[in-house]
Parts: sequence; structure tokens; C-alpha cells
Amino acid sequence: MAISRRGLLKLGVSGVAASYAPPPTFTSTTQTPIGQQVGAGTRKPIRLDRNENAYGPSPNAVAEVLKNANSVNRFPSSSDALGSSIASVHGIRPEQILLGAGSTAIMSMAVNAFLRNGRRLVLATPTFELIGHYALANGAQISAVSLRHDYGHDLEAMLAAVNSETGLIYICNPNNPTGTLTDRQSIDRFLEKLPEWVPVIIDEAYHEYAGGSGSYVSFLDRPSLHPGAIITRTFSKIYGLAGLRLGYAFAQPNILNALAKEKREMEIGSLSLAAGLAALADTEFTARCVQRNQNDRQEFVNQVNARMLRVLDSHTNFACLNVMHPAKEIIEHYQKNDILLGPEIPGMPNYVRVSFGAPEEMREFWAVWDLLGEHRMAM
Repeated sequence: MAISRRGLLKLGVSGVAASYAPPPTFTSTTQTPIGQQVGAGTRKPIRLDRNENAYGPSPNAVAEVLKNANSVNRFPSSSDALGSSIASVHGIRPEQILLGAGSTAIMSMAVNAFLRNGRRLVLATPTFELIGHYALANGAQISAVSLRHDYGHDLEAMLAAVNSETGLIYICNPNNPTGTLTDRQSIDRFLEKLPEWVPVIIDEAYHEYAGGSGSYVSFLDRPSLHPGAIITRTFSKIYGLAGLRLGYAFAQPNILNALAKEKREMEIGSLSLAAGLAALADTEFTARCVQRNQNDRQEFVNQVNARMLRVLDSHTNFACLNVMHPAKEIIEHYQKNDILLGPEIPGMPNYVRVSFGAPEEMREFWAVWDLLGEHRMAM
């Protein structure tokens, strides 16, 4: 179905909104020592809203930025070195890699390349919303398909939505904002049935956090035979370079050529290229961040269980928490206490997305939660 920008934001998961009955509202408070600790407007907020790496970038990447800072009066040089390094890591050819100013830049290129003349984007809801905004701004139509009840992509319904007007498909795996997985075998079966002329983005922004699940296999580790598959990765998550805007795509040469025609000249700065090379090479730091995230994720689940709450099974650096209240009230309560959470989730009115911060930040998160006092518990 064709929907507007407002419709995209309101469209939700089938069955979730229909069964939701808002519990009584409550009044938040900060009249405790914890409220004083979190500052109540006296300091910069704790950001648990953007799924960033709480432990920052590799020190080697920072050193490269400082080393090259005095040359920012010069335009960036070739990005070939970074492209070759990425290709080497994945065991593929450099000509199969296209760099962009974040993976969102790759998505914008794909929208411009494949969604001309009112063609249609097929995607899940809820999912990462930015590509939908790009599509609507480009005059495209959108077919939004609700996630399954287990919060995986409903690939059969997405396939049924494909028709002659379809120009692009988007699959975020693990999915943002739910943090959930769609198993690789299901995606493979979907791609086998998908017409070869339909490009499909498989967004692996959270790839490094998804290890340990037998149902997840990256499309860079085991490429698809579908000629239109576009795999996107970012340096904004595990590598901690969100502020430098760097990402890349892996696809067949004809697809990359179509994307490259929509790429802005010199869109990646020299500091981003230098930091990206250093971050990619610092595998020890990356491994530590993965392990820290596993620990943080488990501790979050422990705290959830201690409070008899519910959380979706996360394979990312954030969690989708059922707060048993209208999410808007919880988000506002945290904002009053200088902690920012993810925005309201379409179709999931009593869930909030919580990025994992450093341990001290998460202790404050739970302290602020406990200010709510009695709350409805999951049974």
C-alpha cells in the first residue's frame, strides 16, 4: 500500500497495537539523591538514543585523526587504500566495494538510482526509518510490511508485495529498532524467489554484535547468488566513528556502477579515511568492544529480570524494552533526568529502545527507572 511520511511513522506491527491497552498513567519524580546524581539539567545528557559505541573509537583511529588534523586545508586524496583494506578483510575484490559517507549515504544513492519515477520501496515496519524518508522525498511509493509476531521480517508478505512497480527492497538484519534477527536461511529462500531485476539492500550495520547465533550469517561471509544484493556496513557502530560518517557497500559491479553515479564527489573527508584505516586494522580493540557489549547486554537482561520486565532478544548494542506503560511517558521521564532514549517506535506503543552505555551510565539508567516506583510487571 502507498503511504505518506506520517503514515510510515504511524504504521505498526500487526497485532501489537490492536491488543495494547494503556495502563494508568503515573507521575515521575526526581526527589531522591539519585535524581541529584543524574543532574536534572545541570550537565550534558547521557545518550542512550543513537546506538553508538559507548567505548569510543580505537585510540589508533584517534591518533590518526590528530596526526592528519593539520592537513585539513587539503581536499581528500584517493580512497583506494581504505577500499582495498576492506576488500582484503572480507576476501573480495576492491571493485566490489563502494565507500560512502556512512551507510546511510549508500541508501540515499540506492534510492536515487532505483526509485525514480514513483517506483516502490518494500520494507518492514518498524525498521530503520531513514531510507523510507529518503524514498518519500524522492517521490517513491512505499509498501510497509509488519514484522512477524517474533519480530523477524515477514519475508513471505514482503515477497507478495513485490510487483512491476518495485524498484528496491530493504532488509535490516539485525533489525533496528527491535534488535532482532531474521534467520539467514529464510532470507536465502526469499532471494531465490525474488526476481533478479529487483535490487535488495541488506543492512548489516550491527553485524559485529550479532555473533553467537546459528541463525545469523553475514552476506559478506557467504555472499548471495542474487545479482541485485547490496550489503551495507558502517563504521558508526562497532568502530565508534559515527561523527566521521563512513560506510561501504558490497555488490556486483553493475549495481555498484549504478550507485556510484549518484555519489557526491569527495563526500568522504581525509580524516574519515585515515581513521577508518586505523580502526579497521585495530582488530584487538574491536574484539574488546564486542566482548564488552556482550557483557553489557547480559547485565541489561539481568536487570530486566530482577525487575520482572520483558525485553526482546537483542543481537545488537541496544535493547527493545517493554516498559509496561506508554513509551512517551517513559521517554519524557528519562529526559527530565538527563538521559536520552530512542524515539517512540511505530506500532509498539509500550516499548522503548535503549542503547547500551558504559556500565556507570547503565547504573544511572536503572536508578532513574527505579524512581518510577511501583509499575506493572510482566508475568
